[in-house]
Amino acid sequence: MKKHPNKHIQSAIEYALEHEWVWIASGSHSHTFCKLRCGNPANEHKDHQISIWCTPSNMENHAKQIIRKVNQCF
Repeated sequence: MKKHPNKHIQSAIEYALEHEWVWIASGSHSHTFCKLRCGNPANEHKDHQISIWCTPSNMENHAKQIIRKVNQCF
């Protein structure tokens, strides 16, 4: 798994992975860095996912969005 160049977003990705989310590689011609999907073993949250952008307009806000999405699965 590659690391996001922004420390805030990388930290949010690591937070998601610690909470059983799954990292999905993006295509080579995509503006997304990767996708994260809830890996709940009961598969109750199969629609919970978020695209991680390479260069969002506000890096810190994007990191907060990732964390909020992960927290919705608790």
